[in-house]
Amino acid sequence: MPIHASRLIRKMRGGAQAHLLEADDGGFWVVKFLQNPQHRRILINEWISAVFLRFLQISQPETAIIEVTEDFLRENPEVYIQLGSQRLPVEPGRHFASRFPGDPSVTAVYDFVPDALLRKVENLGHFLGVLVFDKWMGNADARQSIFFRARLREWSAGSAAGSHRAGFIAQMMDHGFVLNGPHWDFVDSPLQGLYFRPLVYESVTSLNDFQPWLDQIRHFPEEVMDMAYRQVPGQWVLGEEAEFEALFEKLMRRRKRVEHLLEDCRTARISLFPNWQ
Repeated sequence: MPIHASRLIRKMRGGAQAHLLEADDGGFWVVKFLQNPQHRRILINEWISAVFLRFLQISQPETAIIEVTEDFLRENPEVYIQLGSQRLPVEPGRHFASRFPGDPSVTAVYDFVPDALLRKVENLGHFLGVLVFDKWMGNADARQSIFFRARLREWSAGSAAGSHRAGFIAQMMDHGFVLNGPHWDFVDSPLQGLYFRPLVYESVTSLNDFQPWLDQIRHFPEEVMDMAYRQVPGQWVLGEEAEFEALFEKLMRRRKRVEHLLEDCRTARISLFPNWQ
């Protein structure tokens, strides 16, 4: 069942013109609308990425489908899309939401932390896993992430059971430009999908450091793809069902190419992986 938008908090930065909304579940959600300037396919890309990343156990915000009603839009006139000098209304219906990690009035979220803190991020290794994912999915954007401080047992699957220690957590986010965004094809530029901080790749000495994610994608289950396919709202795919189905066939064929795509990434800029022999 979808959650329902109840209050506008603020507009967010970025080309998709997302809005931070409170929902009827008490959570705060970054919402990308079906009418966003980047294309409605962006929502589909976000949703299937979320399903796949959950299977791979790579840290990301919780995701949901959010219902935006006519009443909500009438009561919140500042919810709109800006195109040049035009204000375009958001249409009621189901849109894509990713959860903000806490109450934005008290939880500090960063898109950059200095090197000294970055080295201490609890799940820093997830940047290797998400690079495998980005190469498989043809992410045409740079890798995006956020950081926040939290109790590790609540946010990190790899933390010790019962640990009350606090630390910094990274979440991988903004997957609208996997599958080359609205184009639904694969450019496969070696330098796409990389995080702009080489520090996160310092631990790589061989392809083995990208395990277990390489094997998980090489043998990625068709039933997980089928689940992602079935969960996407029909409103998002209307008229493009054949193209959408063909995407999954292409992804199945690409599973065994990921190792070669990582090698291409390495040779394109050796300085990114200084310890890869």
